[in-house]
Parts: sequence; C-alpha cells; structure tokens
Amino acid sequence: MSTTHIRHELSELEANLRKEIGALPPFLEAIGEHYASLGLAELIDKLAQTPLADHPLFCQLNKLDAAFCQLDLGLYGLCSDCEAEIETERLSQDPTEQRCASCAEHYQHEHRHELRLTH
Repeated sequence: MSTTHIRHELSELEANLRKEIGALPPFLEAIGEHYASLGLAELIDKLAQTPLADHPLFCQLNKLDAAFCQLDLGLYGLCSDCEAEIETERLSQDPTEQRCASCAEHYQHEHRHELRLTH
C-alpha cells in the first residue's frame, strides 16, 4: 500500500471522526463550532481539557494522530512494541492499529485490570 493511499485513508477516517464528534452536543458546548478549522493536534489538545477526553472517539483521534506521525516518520505499519510489521489484515480493519496481533494480545492481558476499573 502506498503512502499516498494510506494518507488518503487516514484523512477519510479523520473526516468521519470529526463528523461524529461534531454531532455530540457536549462537544459543541465545550469547543464551539470553529472546531472544523482546528488541526488534528489542536483538536486533541482542546478535547483533552473537556469531559469528552473519556469518550471513545477521543481515543480514536489519538490513534489517528499517532498513525499520521508514524507515516511521516516512515514507521507506519510497524508495531509500537516489538517493531515487527503489523499484519495487513489488522491494518485493513483498523488503519490506526498500533500493535501486531501478538503484542496486542499481550497488552490486553497485561492491562485487563485497568480496563475493568475504567468500565
């Protein structure tokens, strides 16, 4: 998959996430209608200061930002833990995936206690 194709796919994902977030009334109250003109990093910074920082869409925006950064650094598609290539199927399902299947399983196992506490 080419960098241009990946960047396009990530940009489409960003547009969809912005629509979903913009449809949340608490978001518009906290950030205002001008959110569309904010860059991704600015949007994340603004959201981090609101109760929406606990919303799953906030997590998706952070993963998206990380994927753009990895793409810019030439590290897109490499596991953030072991640096092996992330399986193509995983990236097809979620282009913001940060871990290979093995590391993702290990991460979930190691953090299962935290997940139970927050949900």
